[in-house]
Amino acid sequence: MQTNTRLGIWLMIATTFVFAIQDGISRHLAGSYNVLMVVMIRYWFFAAFVIVVAIRQSGSVRAAAATTQPLLQTFRGVLLVGEICVLVVAFVKLGLVESHAIFACYPLLVAALSGPILGEAVGWRRWAAIGVGFVGVLVVLEPGLAVFSPWAALPFLSATMFALYALLTRYAARRDSAAVSFFWTGVVGAVAITGPGLWAWQPMTAPDWAWMAALCVTGATGHYLLIKCYEVAEASAVQPFAYLQLVFASTIGLLVFGETLKPHVAAGAAIIVGAGIFTLWRARRAALRTAA
Repeated sequence: MQTNTRLGIWLMIATTFVFAIQDGISRHLAGSYNVLMVVMIRYWFFAAFVIVVAIRQSGSVRAAAATTQPLLQTFRGVLLVGEICVLVVAFVKLGLVESHAIFACYPLLVAALSGPILGEAVGWRRWAAIGVGFVGVLVVLEPGLAVFSPWAALPFLSATMFALYALLTRYAARRDSAAVSFFWTGVVGAVAITGPGLWAWQPMTAPDWAWMAALCVTGATGHYLLIKCYEVAEASAVQPFAYLQLVFASTIGLLVFGETLKPHVAAGAAIIVGAGIFTLWRARRAALRTAA
């Protein structure tokens, strides 16, 4: 397929918007029901979506599941579903604005961990950007200026888990196709969360079942848009626009949930995003030099 960066950017923007809506619905449901149950139902639908996509792309479930590294793929799937549970709890305890402000540091964690995990070289400029980004995290947290909320550790833990998941996905891609990794992500996650989710089952009202249906649809739609985005454009070209999820999710937090945007959170988020975009830009330049 021919590269179309402009279309890829618009698809990434649409993806971040849909995922922000998903985050808002997740916060609403997890405020009334156990997080494990909410994520389990969401993953059941996600797994069904993954299986359908796998059959269309690979021809059969057997072909989609064919891998020589099942332990790695299994760990990836469990890691992602655990990361989602941690982040949804953060949405409830901290709100969308502050959670996403801290979670936005995950590209910096990817850059920092790419050396020890993937053996990639990280130059001093990217290390400097990583350091600046973590200053931004400290600005958001305001250590020493206010009572530190232990819940603030949750979005950072989630960002660390997601960064590790992203790096392991890149590692797995050396031997498995994206379709295979996508299949294992959905199916393993659904299997892993089903036991805890059923244990935490709670009766749900009819209106909230409608919200749950919307959560499932937005999840599948977001992943479909993301797949299409990476089909038409290089990941390095569209990845900076993924930061718009911070903007969209924060807007939902402010308008729907009555959250407040504190000056230090806005300043810290700006520092984190700026450092992250610089890191992505440097990585793209390094990749272009290598390709040349």
